[in-house]
Amino acid sequence: MTKFRRASRSARVLVPGAVAVALLAGCGQGSGGAASATGAAASASPSAGPAVTGTPTPSGASALPDGSAKAAPGTLLVTDFGSDTVTFVDPERGATGSVKVGTAPYGVVLGADGRAWVATAEGVAVVDTVHRERLALVPYRTDSGPATTGEYRGGGMGIALAPDGRRVYVGVNVPGGNGTLEVLDTATLRFTDTVPVGRRPFDVDVSRDGAEVYVTNHDSFDVTVVAAGSLSPRRVEVAPYGTEGGLGSWLKPHYAAVRPSDGRLLLPFEGERLAVVDPRTGRTTIEPMTANTHQHGATVTADGTLLTVGTGPIDPDVDEGPSLTVRTPGGAERVYPLEGPHESVAVSRDGRTAYVTGGFTRDGYWDGLTVVDLDSGDTRRLPAGSRPLGIVVL
Repeated sequence: MTKFRRASRSARVLVPGAVAVALLAGCGQGSGGAASATGAAASASPSAGPAVTGTPTPSGASALPDGSAKAAPGTLLVTDFGSDTVTFVDPERGATGSVKVGTAPYGVVLGADGRAWVATAEGVAVVDTVHRERLALVPYRTDSGPATTGEYRGGGMGIALAPDGRRVYVGVNVPGGNGTLEVLDTATLRFTDTVPVGRRPFDVDVSRDGAEVYVTNHDSFDVTVVAAGSLSPRRVEVAPYGTEGGLGSWLKPHYAAVRPSDGRLLLPFEGERLAVVDPRTGRTTIEPMTANTHQHGATVTADGTLLTVGTGPIDPDVDEGPSLTVRTPGGAERVYPLEGPHESVAVSRDGRTAYVTGGFTRDGYWDGLTVVDLDSGDTRRLPAGSRPLGIVVL
């Protein structure tokens, strides 16, 4: 293993701004939990969309026939991990409405048709983002115990959509044991397959050609590589600090991003090490990072720029505080200090603004977003949602 000393706390390299969106979440020692039978997969019958709450129609949006506000381009959608809703957020004005989706929603992914797919503790919720209503809630096949809240709850965590829009892949956490990857047919709204993966599947990603699915398993120090055709799984250990400490270790993988140029997986650790994983060979190379803080959410833009969220120090005596790191394909980094813990990040379509959610999976979360101007470095806090965790740009 390549050894690195802690990154210099004064290293701040300016880089230009970036383009894309992202998703998802969490940390800490795993815990067991009681389980109760939830039954096999069931077809989802459309449910009546709950009443939309919020403010009057914001500037730039149009009113729908039911009087609710159609989202303007650039509107954000966040999952309310502290509630059972998703919230629409105007980046300038704040929350404009919420829709009930299911207990403790975690990851979210957006389809080209405007439907959002939300991983909740109960199942995958399908949300029409134009009319702002829940179309369905599809229960998982996996028995993950009762639908509860909190960092270690069972149910859906990471979620991703196949490039052709035909399948949704969701990582299902089973408290006290290994998780599963469930495959949802987006036409029939039925789960068709279940694949064994590692412990606490925080993040799910798909290769650009749709041939492989990557499940980042926090508590088992690994990524499960799943062939989309055969659904055969293969474990790749990702542990640049080793696996000493097991479930109690802080030095575990959280989120991955697929690098556009070569399909390798980028997994940031501690603002010190970037694990670059070739999913086909299982080989990992390590590159140095500079933020020196515990890192969670990550996304990559079309040009290969990586953005990753620093949640704060493990040891306040030697580590730095919360931050957002923007890293060019060449490895130059700019680190933006943030106030308080954060979890996930998305980027505006013009690549000039980042949105970082404050719904941290552990204690210390807050109900809002930080908006970061990637050119000037200016930041502002925007109250929105209830412990907002996952985020996409509409």
